[in-house]
Amino acid sequence: MVVLKGVPALLSPELLFALARMGHGDEIVLADVNFPTSSICRCGPEEIRADGLGIPQLLEAVLKLLPLDTYVESPAAVMELEPSDWERGLQTPVWRSYESILFMAGCTSTLAKIERFEFYERAKKAFAVVATGASQDEACRSTPPGSLGPAGGLRKL
Repeated sequence: MVVLKGVPALLSPELLFALARMGHGDEIVLADVNFPTSSICRCGPEEIRADGLGIPQLLEAVLKLLPLDTYVESPAAVMELEPSDWERGLQTPVWRSYESILFMAGCTSTLAKIERFEFYERAKKAFAVVATGASQDEACRSTPPGSLGPAGGLRKL
């Protein structure tokens, strides 16, 4: 692959092609290793492999190219913990990493937390699901793209 100036090298040609084709209302899911990517993608989304990459590093790379939608309350979402996860005190420090990365990209809202099965249904409508090498504690995240504004700032992942 030819190295493109300004394009993070960890973004595969398949992912770059998917990002280039996304438009108003499209979403992309960055999924951990336990997410049912292949099953979800049988419902329509394109399956893209990014094995070995973590969600934070992939999110940061994608946001260098794709601006976030400013017309939605929260342009990024994660799968909410199950009640049993809360009961056993499961922590999600990586969510703070996501919010920090999103903040650096100009996002001022917090991550939306979506119930597990609602997240699966939303993922079935996504443009693409990227299967990463992220461990379960990195959780899944979804972001939707909208339109490119005059300053290049209205796309939601």
